Amino acid sequence: MSTVDDLAREPALQKRDREATRARLLEAARLRFAREGYDATSVRDIAGDAGVDATLIFRYFGSKKQLFDQATTADSPADLLAGPPEELVARMVRTVVDHDWTAYGGEHPLVAMLRSSAHEDTRLRIREEVCHTYVDALRDLAEGEDTALRAELLSAWMVGIGILRSVVATPALSEARTSDLAPHIATVATALLGRPMSGNTD
Repeated sequence: MSTVDDLAREPALQKRDREATRARLLEAARLRFAREGYDATSVRDIAGDAGVDATLIFRYFGSKKQLFDQATTADSPADLLAGPPEELVARMVRTVVDHDWTAYGGEHPLVAMLRSSAHEDTRLRIREEVCHTYVDALRDLAEGEDTALRAELLSAWMVGIGILRSVVATPALSEARTSDLAPHIATVATALLGRPMSGNTD
């Protein structure tokens, strides 16, 4: 027979169970979406990976689409836009190359969205994230004419680094760290932004 203390503890235990199950589903979804994209990933796949019934996805997230949105949303490292402006591009590249994205299948969440870019709303999310996180900051930093174009060219270069590392897995770039890329970061960033840029972040 349950005691008063047992009854008082039950809601807290149920809440912890719900939170743990939700966390497992998010982790499984991140891995699946990162590797296979939205269309190739089923609700049953995710639930099976998490070891729970597929109906819990709809209970906790509402739909596969809402789960995808949450699974591919990540805050940029807090120091991305902080620090010396001449190191901004190096910090951005570092989030792609050296940041620990283990919880997202080892890849920047943008890669998972790119694998699902056949969907219009996903394309809009990619454009918003790239523009607001990268392009706007680079455009404000650039000097001279055509700052928007040059900021987008530099952003395209950084996105390309992520794709070659994660999707194509080219050998040299896959093994490179930010320190290996530093002189090339400085050269490309300086040329496109029209001001001296560093390839290092320290």
